[in-house]
Amino acid sequence: MNELQLRQSIIDHCRHMNAIGLNQGTSGNISLRHGGTMLITPSAIPYAEMTPDMIVAMPIEGEYGAWVGPKKPSVEWPFHLDILRARPDVGAVVHTHASFSTILAMARKPIPACHYMIAAFGGSDVRVADYARYGTKALSENVLKAMEGRSACLMANHGMIATGSSLEKAMWAAVELETIAKQYYHVLLIGGPVVLPQEEIAGVIEGFATYGHQDKPKGEAA
Repeated sequence: MNELQLRQSIIDHCRHMNAIGLNQGTSGNISLRHGGTMLITPSAIPYAEMTPDMIVAMPIEGEYGAWVGPKKPSVEWPFHLDILRARPDVGAVVHTHASFSTILAMARKPIPACHYMIAAFGGSDVRVADYARYGTKALSENVLKAMEGRSACLMANHGMIATGSSLEKAMWAAVELETIAKQYYHVLLIGGPVVLPQEEIAGVIEGFATYGHQDKPKGEAA
């Protein structure tokens, strides 16, 4: 895709995540890597009104926080930028306030290996990043710590983050994370899950590495 198409793709995915109930209002935000630039949603613009020229460009390296565009970047730009800086494997970041992920984040409950698909996020759990106020460097640092060896995390009293090598894969991961969060929430109501052992999750991760078409997200059916 050229840059204009990438900008439109961000808008399309924002509208999609709200349409399927993965987010609401303008609470979520999306970024993606385009060469040495991060493209990210602007602050407080309803997705229905967003146009490609409003997507903000920020250098991944160079002056920290510099941006180009007619609108300011999302207030959450620090963790988006810091993830892309620290993780060259990440091509896109999706942040939402999805209901069940946020419920668990409010309770500060990490998601254990209650289902083998937890392995799609790189390990035997999805951690909860410690709380810090939105838009702060402290929050960014907490997120990076929670995502060590992982492709997603919950954010205490806030929401969730999912990443992927492309925007499509990051969105797939966000949907999968919310699905597992919903399942985990409900199984807690009937006494809690039987958690799979670490060695089983390790085997699943190994299996995902060679499963199906390799241009699909890990764990996605062929």
